[in-house]
Amino acid sequence: MIKHLRGASVLLALAVSTSFAAPQSPAPAATVHAGATLLGPTDATKLLPPAVFFRGQSASVQARNSGGVRFNKDSVMLVTLVDNSGYSTQVQEKYQAYLITESPLSIDGHRLEAGAYGVGFIAGDNFIVMDIGGHDLFTAHTTKDAELRRPSPLQVMTAPGATGQYRIYAGRTFVAFTAAK
Repeated sequence: MIKHLRGASVLLALAVSTSFAAPQSPAPAATVHAGATLLGPTDATKLLPPAVFFRGQSASVQARNSGGVRFNKDSVMLVTLVDNSGYSTQVQEKYQAYLITESPLSIDGHRLEAGAYGVGFIAGDNFIVMDIGGHDLFTAHTTKDAELRRPSPLQVMTAPGATGQYRIYAGRTFVAFTAAK
């Protein structure tokens, strides 16, 4: 019971801190679209809590494997890998990262409302999105990027030549997203 309450407290603290956080200075060459700014691990770490709540448990974040986009002064999207070792094997296969967004997103034609979600790259070239209760919301198609020079466990980048389009990468595999209207 205490672990559940602590997780809920972390989530509430995150919601409050991201709502009132001061804008972070952009990384070099980070401005990408009409005021949007890519957030690397250093910037994302300033906004992310040390642990996140998902499916009745808390999981530590891997801040070095995080990123996001500040769409404007009032809206940010963050994603970070998590230590999912306390979860069952079935959950670990799907829940690899935590995604927080203050604005709706469009991921492979699916609308994702503002909120906190468990996400993961799964077999069959798919990216799965789950609510914080662990219920599947949708699956999106992923693509391999053989041209990516420096793959890392998780990063957020702009889509080459596409204004306002971004990618969440796990190694060389990515899923594309945009801010939804």
